[in-house]
Amino acid sequence: MKPVKVGICGLGTVGSGTFNVLKRNAEEIARRAGRGIEVAQIAQRRLNPQCDTGSTPITADVLAVADNPEIDVVVELIGGYTLARELVLRAIANGKHVVTANKALIAVHGNEIFAKAREQGVIVAFEASVAGGIPVIKALREGLAANRINWVAGIINGTGNFILSEMREKGRTFPDVLAEAQALGYAEADPTFDVEGIDAAHKLTILASIAFGIPLQFDKAYTEGITRLTTADVGYAEALGYRIKHLGVARSTAQGIELRVHPTLIPADRLIANVNGVMNAVMVNGDAVGSTLFYGAGAGQEPTASAVVADLVDVVRAMTSDPENRVPHLAFQPDALSDHPVLSIEACESAYYLRIQAKDHPGVLAQVASILSARGINIESIMQKEAEEHDGLVPMILLTHRVTERHMVEAITALEALDDVVGDVVRIRVEHLN
Repeated sequence: MKPVKVGICGLGTVGSGTFNVLKRNAEEIARRAGRGIEVAQIAQRRLNPQCDTGSTPITADVLAVADNPEIDVVVELIGGYTLARELVLRAIANGKHVVTANKALIAVHGNEIFAKAREQGVIVAFEASVAGGIPVIKALREGLAANRINWVAGIINGTGNFILSEMREKGRTFPDVLAEAQALGYAEADPTFDVEGIDAAHKLTILASIAFGIPLQFDKAYTEGITRLTTADVGYAEALGYRIKHLGVARSTAQGIELRVHPTLIPADRLIANVNGVMNAVMVNGDAVGSTLFYGAGAGQEPTASAVVADLVDVVRAMTSDPENRVPHLAFQPDALSDHPVLSIEACESAYYLRIQAKDHPGVLAQVASILSARGINIESIMQKEAEEHDGLVPMILLTHRVTERHMVEAITALEALDDVVGDVVRIRVEHLN
């Protein structure tokens, strides 16, 4: 059987890794796929001296790959929204299968892309778009197909996890660790997507759609960054038996789907709380299987290339199958997607960590407890520290039971209005992941 011809668009870190893995493991990959996989064309704007492409034809025009009649599968690794979308839609229109690692593209334009792919009877594979080399999309879409998924929670951005790990382990400040992350290449010169949760929200949007059978709705994901976290809060969380992680949470409730990314306290004895450095982890809770944990490298040249090539193998295996009987892009049949709404953050429910800076006056704690009680917020534990020497203020740290965000916002507004409370109340959500 003749080999499947692939066009790789983008020969940066992941593109060169994909080319090298396909070349190095060609025999093993062919044995798994049932046919050889040959890179027949590459599109790149700049030469990559770390990748020896040999005699493979190279073009600077990515759309030429989509229009090449010899190409069976287009591998999109250029990133971004605009040109990548044009490339993918052009490839689909020309009857070519697509493999992509572009989480932003899928999260924002996936509904349109998958609809066009169904019309043309082609496959769009995107395992590498979430959590690098961890096969969590395949696990959710196929391995856990018997389950009603209750929730998904993930550390799905390595940059943010590296920063929080360094803050906890070494007592360093956020700006200090961010500068090192940029020097090491973990963070971009503009780190906004990583530290503000946008990158994680792209990935969580995809996971939630597959888990709950809903359309992709990135615009409804709530994001909150880690830039305001202090070493004091990291230390207080540790003293209470928790770790702070930049967590993505998607949970199915009777009212709708929670879809949120924010700093979160997690009990220190949970496996996911002990995922450190640039590593990723995703927990999935299903009604039949219970809780499962998927752990590994969430980025990097060959871990991500591993997922890209795995998608290529799946595409090759499925190329001759009836399009109606392939695994659906978002796990559920397209006409069976749910209209269960995505909730606003105000309607989401979680426990909370609160840090209040109060004047050293009697009765302050009673006032705080009264405000919380009036809004149905129960206190789980309280830690009160000695007055700080530089300003005489007393840090009060509280953990609450679960409550809606709306009620907590009302309570914080009332707390900040107290004469004896100074500055903003620090609020971090708490998830026990039971």
